[in-house]
Amino acid sequence: MKIEECFRIGTVTKTRGLKGELQAFIDFDVPEKLNFDALFIESAGRLIPYFVESFKMPQKNIAFIYLEDIDHIDKASPLAKKDIYLPNKLKPKKDESDFGLRDLMGFTAIDEDEGELGEIIEIQELPQQLIATVVYKDREVLFPLSEGIITGIDIVKEIVYVDLPEGLLDIYLD
Repeated sequence: MKIEECFRIGTVTKTRGLKGELQAFIDFDVPEKLNFDALFIESAGRLIPYFVESFKMPQKNIAFIYLEDIDHIDKASPLAKKDIYLPNKLKPKKDESDFGLRDLMGFTAIDEDEGELGEIIEIQELPQQLIATVVYKDREVLFPLSEGIITGIDIVKEIVYVDLPEGLLDIYLD
């Protein structure tokens, strides 16, 4: 399976115990809506399938996972720090009220002063906020996705209107 045919739900953070249990950080918006008995873990640019024996979320964003045939810490250790994916067909359908800032991926960003900045090609999560990446005048430009920056969103036309701080674009263009 190719990465384009899947969506990321989180990352294996570390092993847990000696029996091959994995601890994962699940950053998918609504993990309780996911229903799966197998998952994919990225390794060297490829997705490797694993059957799930047990998947528990004892607290928000933290999952404890047992995978079939991963029954010892030595087998589980190579999976640490790897991203977890599910096939796109398992992605829950969202209604408009479930729309979040991560859903701005692929939207066109338009600044109040500079006009069209380009398509949002990446959204990174930092501890305090989400950061969008666009290619503007052949340069990669990063800007925060926050209430102070976003002035409007047109979901139908896939446009996000922003008011970037003065001088932000100059940092990237100089």
